[in-house]
Order: sequence, then C-alpha cells, then structure tokens
Amino acid sequence: MPEGDTVWQAARRLHEALAGKALTRSDFRVPKYATVDLSGRRVLNTLPRGKHILTRFEGGLTLHTHLRMEGAWKVFGTGERWRGGPAYQVRAVLGTADRTAVGYRLPVLELLRTTEEERVVGHLGPDLLGPDWDPERALANVLSDPGRELGEALLDQRNLAGIGNVYKSELCFLLGVTPWLPAGALPADLAGRLPGLAKRLLETNRDRPVRQTTGLPRYDLFVYGRAPRPCLRCHTSVRVADQGDGSQERPTYWCPTCQTGPAPAPGSPQRWRDKYPRRTG
Repeated sequence: MPEGDTVWQAARRLHEALAGKALTRSDFRVPKYATVDLSGRRVLNTLPRGKHILTRFEGGLTLHTHLRMEGAWKVFGTGERWRGGPAYQVRAVLGTADRTAVGYRLPVLELLRTTEEERVVGHLGPDLLGPDWDPERALANVLSDPGRELGEALLDQRNLAGIGNVYKSELCFLLGVTPWLPAGALPADLAGRLPGLAKRLLETNRDRPVRQTTGLPRYDLFVYGRAPRPCLRCHTSVRVADQGDGSQERPTYWCPTCQTGPAPAPGSPQRWRDKYPRRTG
C-alpha cells in the first residue's frame, strides 16, 4: 500500500497539472459515474489527506480517490502516449488544454459534495504531512490500546494518518523495538520520540523519487525488503514474517538483534527468504 509520502507526491502532481484550469475532458470508467461529465468545470485544487486524495471542482464537487495497493495517478502532456498500464485499467481521465491526468487501477473512486468530505476522511487521525498534525494526540491514539501490537497501531489510520507497511518496519527498527511489542510496553523515552521520528521520515521523503531512511549512499532502507540479507548495523540476517489479524496480514521486517521485544508467535508463518523483493541499494 502506498505510504503517505507517495500519496502526497501524487496529489501534488495532480494539483500542479490541473489546478486553476477548466476541464476539456472528463471520463469516469466505472459504472456508477459512466454518464457524469465535468467538462467545463474549473479544478480548484487537489490535496492529500492521509492516504486519500481529494480533487475539488467549482460547483462544490470533490473527486475522492484512494490508491490502496495498486492504484496510481499519471500526468501526461498533450499528445503524449499514456504509460501506466493497459487501457482497460484506466478508471478516470481528467484533461485540460495542456495536461491529462489518468487514474489507473483506482479501487476507490467517488464523486461527492465538497461539504461531505468529512464522511470519507473524518475518521482519520492527525496527518503526518497535513496541517492538522498533532504529535501529542497521535501518540495518545497509538497508546490508547496498550495491549495492541505496536506495528498494528502504527498502521491504523485512525491513530495517525500516513504510515504504511514500509514505514512501520523502518520506524520500529529506528526505535529499536519489534513491531510485535505491545504499544503499552514501549518505554517512555521511545514513545516520546515516536511522533517526531515518524514525521521526519515522511517529510524527508515526500520530495524524493526513491524512499530513503538510512542516510547511507548505497542502501535505501534498513530492514524493509532486506530479508534474509544482513542487517546494516549488526550483520544479523534480517527476518520477515506476517503481522495482522488474518484478514489483512502484511509482511513485516525486523532485525532480531537490534530490536528488542516479542517476535512472531510460535507457529505463525515466517518467511526466511524474501518473497517481497525490493531494490534497496
């Protein structure tokens, strides 16, 4: 699932391409909105809210999209060949005189009144890259269920908005605790560092084409996608296992030497060879 920085970048591309311009083309390729035509309406702005994207049009309409695992927004110039997937994966097209935004594989696409935006994003916690960021509230949310695994609490967008599976693993590594540690067992000094560290990671990467958490020239990430390669700090093999409630299990990476706390429960599926490869160096 795209992280908050990826969604922020997508929203910025849409805003820079469309804001202040009238649509010359509007094409929604989903049954519910197949007959809707927004041509002639001016695009007011596009902004991210956690992992949601809100594109507002004059007349009080908002297009709400969510990328989830596979979705993407691509922007092309006039006459430029679309490159983002086959035509049957296109879900939305918004065109102006000089730019065309194409939404591929969008699992969430809905038009709503701008006054109703809270219906789709009102449940979100403080946004790490938004104007509503509140570190005290975010930390209180994460710690509100002391028995919940820290990794799961960080992924819960109702606690704080913007952390995905990559930052969950990287943040726990930088804090020196495993993602299976109960949130209530997080030492006070580490809990105090958590909100600022999370925000710094996303802010540092929101303008970068390749996500980086290590500060090292040859390696992008400390643990995510690195199993079973050696930890960059201690050289122990990085491990990967599923974390989740069974319905939404996600590959979670950690170093058993650098990170203290519980490991996956005995008998839970563990992958000692990386089935989720990612270029990290």
